[in-house]
Amino acid sequence: MKRNILLLIILSFIFSIQILSQEKIDYQMMQRIRQEGLQNSKVMELMSYLCDIYGPRLAASPQYRQAGQWAVSKLKEYGLENANMETWGTLGRGWELKKFYAAMTSPQYMPFIAYPKAWTPGLEGVVKGNATLMDIKSEADLDAFKGKLKGAIVLSRGEQLITLGMEADGKRYSDEDLKKLQLAQEGGGRNFDPAQMATLRAQRELQQKVAKFLKDEGALIILEPSRGTDGTIFVQSGGSYRKGSEMPLPSVVVSVEQYNRMVRIAQKNVPVSLEFEIQANFVDTDSLGYNIVAEIPGTDKKLKDEVVMLGGHFDSWHSGTGGTDNSSGSAIAMEAVRILKALNVKPRRTIRIALWDAEEEGLIGSRNYIKNHFFDAEKKEKKPDYDKFAAYFNYDNGSGKIRGIYAQSNFAVMPIFEEWLKPFNDLGATTVTLRNTGSTDHVSFDAAGLPGFQFIQDQLEYDTRTHHSNMDVYDHTSRADLIQSATIMAAFVYNAAMRDEKLPRKYFDPNAVQQRRPQF
Repeated sequence: MKRNILLLIILSFIFSIQILSQEKIDYQMMQRIRQEGLQNSKVMELMSYLCDIYGPRLAASPQYRQAGQWAVSKLKEYGLENANMETWGTLGRGWELKKFYAAMTSPQYMPFIAYPKAWTPGLEGVVKGNATLMDIKSEADLDAFKGKLKGAIVLSRGEQLITLGMEADGKRYSDEDLKKLQLAQEGGGRNFDPAQMATLRAQRELQQKVAKFLKDEGALIILEPSRGTDGTIFVQSGGSYRKGSEMPLPSVVVSVEQYNRMVRIAQKNVPVSLEFEIQANFVDTDSLGYNIVAEIPGTDKKLKDEVVMLGGHFDSWHSGTGGTDNSSGSAIAMEAVRILKALNVKPRRTIRIALWDAEEEGLIGSRNYIKNHFFDAEKKEKKPDYDKFAAYFNYDNGSGKIRGIYAQSNFAVMPIFEEWLKPFNDLGATTVTLRNTGSTDHVSFDAAGLPGFQFIQDQLEYDTRTHHSNMDVYDHTSRADLIQSATIMAAFVYNAAMRDEKLPRKYFDPNAVQQRRPQF
């Protein structure tokens, strides 16, 4: 009997310890955040401004600057303080497309679905000429074109194989997918095929040699086929944003179906007549880069100098309007702070939103923000605010709903995040994985030993249709998913700002850090 009583006392003690150690959640506030976020959302209004009025937002472009000024004014309107476009350092020259027209005029008329590559120059007036077909498999193949490309409009590759699409572009995580995501990755991380990597490297080197050859030979325009199909083209940069860098040839990416048609005509020795008008400006008036930042000040005497951050990158590529990459992340971060201000929250820690510059060029805005505020990787130097940093939450994988969060190998945050997700399990957000994910701005924080996290998002059409394409527009974003995501973002930020302790950190050795450009 005494033994049973003693066992009961021990079990009761253990249970009490477990209850006390559980993460404290203000469920009444979670209910209020849900109500404001789900029933009074303004996220699609923000999306329309970011996409329709202020998109695209290529880094360093006048459009980026205009959009930044609008975002600052909007955050001030919401009641945030210290809203400004904060320079992080020198970026380089901007670029903007003022006018573009391209078509095949013979043997039949065909207007192109096409875009010039960013940071490539325009043309003087309307240019007309016949296409020259090149299908270079090796550097030796270039010899046949020496002395023959002066003023040429070059089809730079042969016919591209197109496979008919038999699966839907859009995809959501299944329960099985999410369970797999919770398991450790095979080999402890990404598995790269060395042979495949070598092939890609060789292809890239050959393309660079071809581009140099064409410029040296006096070619006029380079035409490339898009990797997309069905009128979707994926197009990024063909030159450099750095001042003083060599000027490339005008480069245009054409829809693969139209490109293939031209190749097949040229192979029959029928002239392919083309005409182009490209007005593209390089902008050197302001070489600085800017992040957009604003704050909800903390109120706790002991904790108000500590900072919880949220954000996504503000820049986008130029062929679409940045709907999924990353107006979504910017709008969600702005909507999250709007929700918190609408509820008149008084956070213990300061909440700071940051919309990042030049993510597409290598996380440049967030990396330099870390360097300026928290940790200089080159000097191995922690700044005074390093120990005051609590957490950063990022959104940047399309417009898909939040299904959970990557813990970035931080064991200690996993039970915390699991508790934070419980009020949103019914909205599909259930999964915490120990895995790392990369290629977006939370990496800048994680690399400095700071708690930075990216949410797990449903993929939707991100990789198949919208990422860096002309289909990256408002109409390819999901309203319901964005509303859900902004609500959860607001809750995570609130919880991080209110808990007694900062989020736990992983082990970090500043002397082991190597400054390097992130790989995409």
